[in-house]
Amino acid sequence: MNLGRVVGRVVSTHKDRDLSGIKLILVRPLGTGEVSTGAPPFVAADAVGAGAGELVIYVRGREAAHAFLPDHVPADAGIVGIVDESFVDPEAGAAK
Repeated sequence: MNLGRVVGRVVSTHKDRDLSGIKLILVRPLGTGEVSTGAPPFVAADAVGAGAGELVIYVRGREAAHAFLPDHVPADAGIVGIVDESFVDPEAGAAK
């Protein structure tokens, strides 16, 4: 699982019929401390109702479609959670 921030939405009038009713959003990947990784935003299928600016948990690959089971959604990125709060321990990973 990874962290990202919702930065936009995608509107598509012509798409695979299995994507009907699925909200598509743009997500910017984040690294430690909610800092942008520099990677470009990507499109993800939203399984949880995330909104603009929210911090989200996303998965990529085959697991992205699992949040929509038993429906078969052709997705390689999916939002599976909305983060209420996060904390990074400044001591974690420090050399001793």
